[in-house]
Amino acid sequence: MDYCIGIDIGGTNIVIGLIGPDGKIVRGTKIPTRAADGADTILSRIDAAVRETAQAAGVDLAEIGAVGMGVPGFVDHENGISLHSVNLNWRGVPVAPIMREKLGIPTFINNDVRMYIYGEAAQGAGKGYRHVLGLTLGTGLAAALVVDGQLYHGGGNMAGELGHITLDDIPYTCKCGLKGCLETVASGPGLARQARDRIREGRDSVLKEWYPGDAIEQLTAKDLSRAYDMGDPVAVEVLQTTGRLLGKGLASAVTLFSPDVVIVGGGVSAAGERLMAPIREALQAHLIPAYWEHIRVVTAVLGDDAGVIGSGLYAKQRAGLQA
Repeated sequence: MDYCIGIDIGGTNIVIGLIGPDGKIVRGTKIPTRAADGADTILSRIDAAVRETAQAAGVDLAEIGAVGMGVPGFVDHENGISLHSVNLNWRGVPVAPIMREKLGIPTFINNDVRMYIYGEAAQGAGKGYRHVLGLTLGTGLAAALVVDGQLYHGGGNMAGELGHITLDDIPYTCKCGLKGCLETVASGPGLARQARDRIREGRDSVLKEWYPGDAIEQLTAKDLSRAYDMGDPVAVEVLQTTGRLLGKGLASAVTLFSPDVVIVGGGVSAAGERLMAPIREALQAHLIPAYWEHIRVVTAVLGDDAGVIGSGLYAKQRAGLQA
């Protein structure tokens, strides 16, 4: 049973991959999530897609040793239950037991961010490192720690909420109720909000030309990278400020866990060195030199495959098929 299946469930799409003995995707497919259909229908659709993917690759289900699923929101990874997923409108859904019964294959779930970072640790930017701290910058900010190939979950399964570290430098109130949460600036919506606020204050920016008047609400984090490359002062300031704040927040995590590598992933990480340079600068400024001297700070390399690979390899490990 050298094969495994990795499944990354998103609010829009579900990505499924058949993973070979080398930890790489042999064949993959993507299906729409359609969250409004409900858990039973979605899981039945996943069942059918897994079977079709295996068949298309010429692999019998009996050759697949484990199925792993990355699910957004809070999960009980030990019992395979989706406790609460806002994106999917799931509460208390026994995902793993249902899929295990459908497929006849040991099935395991975990939070989608953890699966993304697990994939990067195993086959991506963290491969070869014992202590991997990774984070995803997207609609929010979350992190995961992988030590010697094992995920760290923490008490209450709540480790990794980097986005809810608070800093006095941040003026925004978070949806969680706290003021100054890191994800209110270090996220796609956070970057866009900072830019909009500066423009409303009367700052000159090419972004005003791209999104005149009320259209400014349509501005996204992706626009900032394009404006940055044009030397736009608002875009430059927002990306540099966000990078510095994220570096400052990361310093606490690095000091606590002393990772060998810090991986920055998620959609916002596409900003590359525009964001990574100030992150490294601030991180170095807030660390004792001994920490800084032994870590690398890099971007993720697997893209959308990270969650699929991570889910599959995690399941393989949980099933006792991987050292």
